[in-house]
Amino acid sequence: MKKNLTFIALVATAIFCSCGSSETTETTVVEQEKPKVKIAQVTAEDVSQLETYTTTVEAEVKNNIIPNSALRIDKILVEVGDNVHKGQKLVLLDASSLDQLKLQVENQEIDFKRVEELYKVGGASKAEYDNAKTQLEVNKRALANKLENTVLVSPINGVVSARNYDNGDMYGSQPILVVEQITPVKMKINVSESRFAQTSKQLPVTLTFDTYGNEEFSGNIDIIYPTINSATHTFPVEIKLANSDRKVRPGMYGHVTVNFGTKSHVVVPDQAVVKQAGAGDYYVYTYKDGTVTYNKVEIGRRMGDKYELISGIEPGSYVVIAGHNGLNNGKEVEVIE
Repeated sequence: MKKNLTFIALVATAIFCSCGSSETTETTVVEQEKPKVKIAQVTAEDVSQLETYTTTVEAEVKNNIIPNSALRIDKILVEVGDNVHKGQKLVLLDASSLDQLKLQVENQEIDFKRVEELYKVGGASKAEYDNAKTQLEVNKRALANKLENTVLVSPINGVVSARNYDNGDMYGSQPILVVEQITPVKMKINVSESRFAQTSKQLPVTLTFDTYGNEEFSGNIDIIYPTINSATHTFPVEIKLANSDRKVRPGMYGHVTVNFGTKSHVVVPDQAVVKQAGAGDYYVYTYKDGTVTYNKVEIGRRMGDKYELISGIEPGSYVVIAGHNGLNNGKEVEVIE
């Protein structure tokens, strides 16, 4: 009986061991899936080198209308907003002191003629003749100055932009009137030193003004200042606008766009350009032989759905335009259509 039990136990152990050895452990290796990206090939194009500047409109000429001395204002003949022409009378000042001076000049003219006749026949000396002539000329100039100072005229064609007194006021420190020439008008901008060689007089520009929305006006560069500001590395440029319709007025805020010619630069779809968070830098991923490479780029103009690149990418490169999430330098990717 003991032998039978022992035999049964041995058989059971053998069967158990046999079953255990027949089981195999399977190891499954899961490959990590590659990021899927879309790519596009980029080329170089001739890109217009446009620069836009902000500016404020100024009058071509601005004249302050003031007398030579403090006099009472008799009458102001124009109002703010009036168009005036060169030589037009604007202000009449108190002329009460003129009568005495006029009478004095008339008497001196009579005296001078008498001395002149005497001098011709030897009845007056050269000194008497010269003295009479000098006194007459001095008083004539004084009278002319008084006449000029009591009738103020416009030195330019323009518009009255300010009036600081009323009739009967005594002239003080402020101009009586301000007259501004607004055909043409001018604007100043500060251009980067790098554009100095490309800037020339009469170069056409396009202008827009906030007052008129997207309406465009045509002007040109009129003055180029000859020196560079060493602190800002810019130089001033003066723009002129004919403004024959007088729509543009001094003080208006505007934008000046200058075309400095064309340059051949790589152009990429805007989907390819990624801005680095927190740094303000821009980068583009390029694709080659199954991997992507991180490229820092300098962007230029945005042209619709494309960006001009100043540097960073060579023509003919393939750039990633979709699937940027999870990418890093040297990452293997799968290209999809």
